[in-house]
Amino acid sequence: MAESDPGSVSIVIPAYAEEHRIGRAVAEVCALARGFPRLREVLVMVEPSGDRTAAVAREAADGDPLVVVHEGAAHRGKGFAVREGMVQAGGDIIFFMDADLSVPLSHVKPFVAHLDAHPATGVVIGCRRHAESRITRRQHPLREQAGRMFNHAVRVLGLSPSKDTQCGFKAFRRPAAREIFSRARIDGFAFDAEALHLAGCLGVRVDELPVEWINDDETKFRAWQDGWRSFFDLLWMRFR
Repeated sequence: MAESDPGSVSIVIPAYAEEHRIGRAVAEVCALARGFPRLREVLVMVEPSGDRTAAVAREAADGDPLVVVHEGAAHRGKGFAVREGMVQAGGDIIFFMDADLSVPLSHVKPFVAHLDAHPATGVVIGCRRHAESRITRRQHPLREQAGRMFNHAVRVLGLSPSKDTQCGFKAFRRPAAREIFSRARIDGFAFDAEALHLAGCLGVRVDELPVEWINDDETKFRAWQDGWRSFFDLLWMRFR
């Protein structure tokens, strides 16, 4: 979908080796659409992994034209998959979210309502550290601590004032999405921080909203390798 009616919503879901989870995610967004006509498009951005992620996504969609499955030519990283989807999406409001739906889809409507009520806001992000957020199932303590250290580094380096750059549930107005993601370059897990940093550089207002978080222990994040890469990406952003 290149362009769409004003007020429409797109959802971008990056998917790498997600054959065990992508079916449920696609089924749930299709169910959401039946009660939320503003949802016009779901882009599943599949990176090749040798499994059946793309096939399972199409099977779950069961021919629903709402769901478009894009298969990438190479595994570049979550940031690359999200970036491609955000630039291609045609909704007036464009979400990206994780395939595990750790933040329930019930938050889509409140996020859209917030953007409707605040025309000066360009981006709305889920914040697990918000006073009103509810953590139903927590991450491993070491993973939580690593996340806090990462967000502390983001703030110390002056990249973003956000309390939670890495929550995988964010919504962008289409002009903001195009301006931000056309400039983004990070393919790895630090892409969220880069997007928020670019929003700040471009003068785009970012609001944080509370979310429910239901952690899924199955993760593609490798603490040692991806952790160091993410910190180096922050330094690259700071001194770019």
